[in-house]
Amino acid sequence: MAHYSKNFLFFLFSTLSIVPFSHQIQHPLDSLTPNEFIQVQAIVKQSYPTSNHNLTFQYIGLEEPNKQVVISWLESYSTTPPPRQALVIARINHKTCEIIVDLSRNRIISDQIYNGYGYPLLTFEEQNAAELLLFKHAPFLASISKRGLKIEEVLCGSFAVGWFGEKKKNGRIVKVLCYYLDGTVNLYMRPIEAITVTVDLEEMKIIHFQDRFMIPVPKATGTDYRESKQRAPFGPQLKGITVVQPDGPSFSIDGNRVRWANWDFHMSFDARAGPIISLASIYDTEKQNFRRVMYRGFVSELFVPYMDLTEEWYYRTFFDAGEYGYGLCAVPLEPLRDCPANAVFMGAFVAGQDGMPIEMPNVFCIFERNAGDVMWRHTETMIPEVLVTEVRPEVSLVVRMVSTVGNYDYINDWEFKQTGSIKVTVGLSGLLEVRGSKYSHKDQIHEEVYGTLLAENTLGVHHDHFLTYYLDLDVDGESNSFVKSKLQTTRVTDQSSPRKSYWTVVSETAKTESDAKIKLGSESADLLVVNPNKKTKVGNLVGYRLIPGSVTGPLLTDDDYPQIRGAFTKYNVWITPYNKSEKWAGGLYLDQSRGDDTLATWSSRNRRIENRDIVLWYTFGFHHVPYQEDFPLMPTISNGFELRPANFFENNPVLKVKVTSFGRWPNCSI
Repeated sequence: MAHYSKNFLFFLFSTLSIVPFSHQIQHPLDSLTPNEFIQVQAIVKQSYPTSNHNLTFQYIGLEEPNKQVVISWLESYSTTPPPRQALVIARINHKTCEIIVDLSRNRIISDQIYNGYGYPLLTFEEQNAAELLLFKHAPFLASISKRGLKIEEVLCGSFAVGWFGEKKKNGRIVKVLCYYLDGTVNLYMRPIEAITVTVDLEEMKIIHFQDRFMIPVPKATGTDYRESKQRAPFGPQLKGITVVQPDGPSFSIDGNRVRWANWDFHMSFDARAGPIISLASIYDTEKQNFRRVMYRGFVSELFVPYMDLTEEWYYRTFFDAGEYGYGLCAVPLEPLRDCPANAVFMGAFVAGQDGMPIEMPNVFCIFERNAGDVMWRHTETMIPEVLVTEVRPEVSLVVRMVSTVGNYDYINDWEFKQTGSIKVTVGLSGLLEVRGSKYSHKDQIHEEVYGTLLAENTLGVHHDHFLTYYLDLDVDGESNSFVKSKLQTTRVTDQSSPRKSYWTVVSETAKTESDAKIKLGSESADLLVVNPNKKTKVGNLVGYRLIPGSVTGPLLTDDDYPQIRGAFTKYNVWITPYNKSEKWAGGLYLDQSRGDDTLATWSSRNRRIENRDIVLWYTFGFHHVPYQEDFPLMPTISNGFELRPANFFENNPVLKVKVTSFGRWPNCSI
């Protein structure tokens, strides 16, 4: 997926005031506060004064405490949480430094240089600076002029360059490509093709310029998606729909702890991952206590390889979390549009390149959803002269964030249901990344163009999206196992039944990591994380079931360089033993990485995973063949998965849920 640094958003965020946090006791998994960012920056700058060092902060985030420390704190109800620590990834004198700052002791406790392959997150500031270089570069200005374009209507974006077998490290570079406005805000539909500028981010200078040929810039006509710019004829307008909760919401928020219905969980924010859901527990009315389901869950990586092999496109194989920051790209949500009227909004903070906190307002919304769905129902018609009907409407709680990584908008939902399910959905919308073309009609095309002709001079390029989730499930405790239950067809051969076949469930518990790697789609199976030490009254292992959505797998060859880096997408399901350092499926340093520190390489150790503290990694995706309906802006397409109880409860956990009052039935006619 293409990216351009969000100058306007960064300016907005950087001009907002810093909101002080209260001095209440912090949860050990809370995101860093503005004051903590300031403290971290001061400690690091004191150790590396900028008068003697070239220092930039590429990432600052919580260095989460050891899991057992957090669990012990929760179980003891101690008023003193574990010491707060921060992880800093900085570039100091052109070297990558990993620094851990102990905030309680006000000092650095670990400081080491990373000498491996790959570089840290790109910052908005360095991308902005790289893009501005072009507007003082004479060859670039000449190329714009010879195309007859107005330089004041040109915008440029920075693109990670990937890795394609080079033996020597390239240094921190980006390629800068440009777009044209002049009559539209939809710059992505107006690429200026064949001009590529390579910038060295360390020296902040242009090291290569190339202008290969001239292709018409697609027209602005019909590309502007703003409501104010649309002209008749319009589609039919719907009548108003309101969402009203006269008694207020049923959920409560205490700091970052959210409680709703039978759920209790913690939510936080990270510049790389975006939303993080932790310590999700559900109340069991029969046992009269909360039972843990998930210790921690978040987007670990988002891999977006494009299929165009041309000079300006082959390297567009992006890792949006590890290169650009899925959380850094979060945008303010629009009330009544992104979220319904009953939503509550929350903000977050990240660190700028100088280490200072930047407020990101309204990046979360939380709301109760009543979409008219049914949670459970039955109508009994077999009893003479009696009609029994029982229906319970589905009401759920949604936590939403939108990450706009350049042209694409990812709508991220964590949905909690009273049935005990956690449903995770990602909707894709926004703008395609298109290539300018000489063609105006499909009949003119007699070569491989790697996409679909969407409009005159406009090709929508084939590409993929793969989202990998980190899901540290703790089903009724940390010691869990992974069970694959195949649905196996069995022939009837002994004349015991008139039937010729049936299917049965054959369950297999994975002993090691290699046993648990699964490519979905080839066979029917139930996938469960169970607690082998806990059983229901009738003897079944308590568990949670992974219910995949639409199944998609990579189509690139294993030896293709982008796929080497994205090898964690080869299987939809991986299981690893819990390891605090194994969080990012593509590795800690993804810019120009070489695939030597990924989920695939960790799992090759084939560690034991039975009856251990384990992590489930799940990848789902989209193969995107663009169509004209995706032009000039894409309707949302969604995919995801569900974590659903599987013998976790003794019976239906919502049998005794009372019907919520939704008001009276309206007296209306059509």
